Amino acid sequence: MALAYEEAYKECVWVDFETLDTFMKEVLVRSGVPEADAEIISEVLISSDKRGIDSHGIGRLKPIYIDRIDAGILNPKTKIDTLKDDKTAAVLDGNNGMGHVVSKKAMEIAIEKAKEYGMGMVAVRNSTHYGIAGYYTLMATEAGMIGITGTNARPSIAPTFGVENMLGTNPLTIGLPTDEEFPFILDCATSVSQRGKIEVYGRAGKDLPAGWVIGSDGKTRTDTKQILVDLTKGRAALAPLGGIGEQTGGYKGYGYAMFVEILSAALQDGSCLKELNGFDKEGKKIPYPLGHFFIAIDPERFLGLETFKRIAGNICRDVRNSKTAPGEERIYTAGEKEFIAWQYRKEHGCPVPQSLQKVMIELRNRWDMDYAFDFE
Repeated sequence: MALAYEEAYKECVWVDFETLDTFMKEVLVRSGVPEADAEIISEVLISSDKRGIDSHGIGRLKPIYIDRIDAGILNPKTKIDTLKDDKTAAVLDGNNGMGHVVSKKAMEIAIEKAKEYGMGMVAVRNSTHYGIAGYYTLMATEAGMIGITGTNARPSIAPTFGVENMLGTNPLTIGLPTDEEFPFILDCATSVSQRGKIEVYGRAGKDLPAGWVIGSDGKTRTDTKQILVDLTKGRAALAPLGGIGEQTGGYKGYGYAMFVEILSAALQDGSCLKELNGFDKEGKKIPYPLGHFFIAIDPERFLGLETFKRIAGNICRDVRNSKTAPGEERIYTAGEKEFIAWQYRKEHGCPVPQSLQKVMIELRNRWDMDYAFDFE
């Protein structure tokens, strides 16, 4: 595993998580985020880097959060309004504040409702990008709960047989507690790939694999740099999970993306589809009023948490121990690779490519912060 990481990140410098954590918190506070909220945001972002999901960690600090605060389309101070609070359900309004802050509160409420009633669900509207979706399902599994979350996003996915970006990457994320060292965490977009992963390819100067993106002519595209521009201009779209057309099951990802879009808007009377473009009719930047949903289910209300964890663990172990394909060393279950990544990274830190090093230096210099990075 060590050799694999060294090869995969040979162009990166490894930075310890304590440095990244304190740096991100200070940058957020300098941007106007209250200190307690900055703690939450940094925790969500760094959990992504710890789990090896580089597309949603510190690499998103500037382009997704700081730049949007600077542009006046993201409120650094998060005001949360409770629109409805019933026994097993609630609706929150994030007032265009930091998505991580309202989302953590939402999952906390769902967990508390599940403890009292067996199940809890919270819908959120007028939120913003909430970071790694798996963070919130991990909250649930750590509380001994089944956790489910989803969010809509700016239009990126074309429907099957279409080329126009209509749906967001709309992850449908599930967390299940097990009797193993790590829970079952399925955290993935309903597209073949998400924009964050394309940005990773862009920073590395690599072309995309065929089948990830569809052009306006209906053909696949691989030119990463131009794709990142054209995705926001409506000249390219992501393919739904399963791929372009129906032959490889693209209609399945399309259907799941629609499901998440509806639950992220219809329960909370929120925005959806083209309303999340981030631009008005004159091309001026405007907020992305995203919607999310959070579900917690208490296995104790069925035949007990320990029974659930044991059987879930047995299923995972049996699947991993099944026959592998020729040339493959082993089978993984959801959440396992992220756990393995953390076993390595907790000793070595986070890999920071040169492009991100420049961004960190830029942010440091902007506020004259007292940081001397090892990579300088």
